[in-house]
Amino acid sequence: MATPSKTPPGANPKQLERTGTVREIGSQAVWSLSSCKPGFGVDQLRDDNLETYWQSDGSQPHLVNIQFRRRTTVKMLCIYADYKSDESYTPSKISVRVGNNFHNLQEVRSLEMVEPSGWIHISLMNQRTNEPISTFMIQIAVLANHQNGRDTHMRQIKVYTPVEESSIGKFPRCTTVDFMMYRTIR
Repeated sequence: MATPSKTPPGANPKQLERTGTVREIGSQAVWSLSSCKPGFGVDQLRDDNLETYWQSDGSQPHLVNIQFRRRTTVKMLCIYADYKSDESYTPSKISVRVGNNFHNLQEVRSLEMVEPSGWIHISLMNQRTNEPISTFMIQIAVLANHQNGRDTHMRQIKVYTPVEESSIGKFPRCTTVDFMMYRTIR
């Protein structure tokens, strides 16, 4: 039996944002966790620091709940995992579920990872229509860890929506850092 190959890392999500095709919307959501050790919660999961992490504290599955105030179009999730640093705390099997609330969540993606080190990109495009999904809630469930670890570490999670084309006219996308600084009106 062949050994599964390691999960290859994806591109840094910041590079995707600079292309102007997606926008990070995690700050528009209410985040909750099934459990966490003190000082290793949502703040660490969302602080843009790859050295900090969420650490669960309880039995599996470990859950990250992302709830939006209104139906939101979501194209992709990006999760940062680092097997070299986290070893048995690194997730090996993840389920992504979407729905209107906790009572009608349906699994849209299941992912098995082998010693991931870097950004894992999870597409949330509808398989039939190839359109981004529209949802009130996303739940990420860690079903298993490497080496049968009990608790889990997740270093960062990013949620992306597609950027809509301008209805006024076709303008070139502002993709340089200088343009990005001035693309919105305050």
